[in-house]
Amino acid sequence: MQRKPTMRARKQQLAAAPAPRRTTRAAPETLTSGYALVVDRQMKGEFKTHDAARHRAESLKRRFPALQVQIFDAEKKHFERVELTEA
Repeated sequence: MQRKPTMRARKQQLAAAPAPRRTTRAAPETLTSGYALVVDRQMKGEFKTHDAARHRAESLKRRFPALQVQIFDAEKKHFERVELTEA
């Protein structure tokens, strides 16, 4: 009795994927006037008035209470923490 030749699966040689290129972001220009919305220590938006920044910060804090939300006053170089008051 003759044996049938067995077929062996050929192992595919996978080439290593090239490492992804590092992307670096340019640092944002420092704010000299107006107000900035800062979320979890990252600047997310710029506003001309404190009221506009406060309104956006409070609406964001209502939707996501766990976030750390601050308003940065560029002229005074001061951060104001935004907390919701229980009403």
